[in-house]
Amino acid sequence: MSRAHGLLIAIFALVSQTAAAEASGDYATDLATVYGGYQRMLGMKEACDVAAPAARPANEKAFAAWQARHRALIQELQRRVTVMIRLASGDEKEYARNLGKYEGAILQERQEYRETLLGLGAEEMREQCQRMPQMLRAPGADLGKVYAAELETIRKRK
Repeated sequence: MSRAHGLLIAIFALVSQTAAAEASGDYATDLATVYGGYQRMLGMKEACDVAAPAARPANEKAFAAWQARHRALIQELQRRVTVMIRLASGDEKEYARNLGKYEGAILQERQEYRETLLGLGAEEMREQCQRMPQMLRAPGADLGKVYAAELETIRKRK
C-alpha cells in the first residue's frame, strides 16, 4: 500500500469516525454526528485549499458537485439544527444568542479538524489533496450511506 493510499484511508477514517459506531438512537446525538460529518468534509476541503493551492480549481469543482449531490441532505441538516436551537431558546433574543454560540462552536470544531489534517504532513497532505476529486466520488464520501443509521433515527422526527 502506498503512503498516499494510507493517508487516504486515514483521512476517510477521520471524516467518518463518528459513523463507525452504531447510531445512538437519540435524535440530538445522531443529528450532531451527521452534521459533524458534513462539517468535517468542509474542514477537509479547507485544509486542501491551504495545503495544495494548485489543486484548488479541480477541488472546487469536485466539491461543488459533491455539495450538489448532497444539497437536500445538507439543507435538511441545517434546518434541523436551526429548529433544535430555536426550540431550546425561550425567545428571539435568546435564539439569536444561542444561534451565534452554537455556530461559533461548530466553526471552531471544523477549524480544529482542519488543523489536525494540516498537521498530518505537508507533502502527504498535498498528495492527498490531489486525489480529493476521486475521494468525493467514493462511497466513503456519501453522507447518506455513511450515516444511514443516524439518518433513520433523525427522520423519525418530522
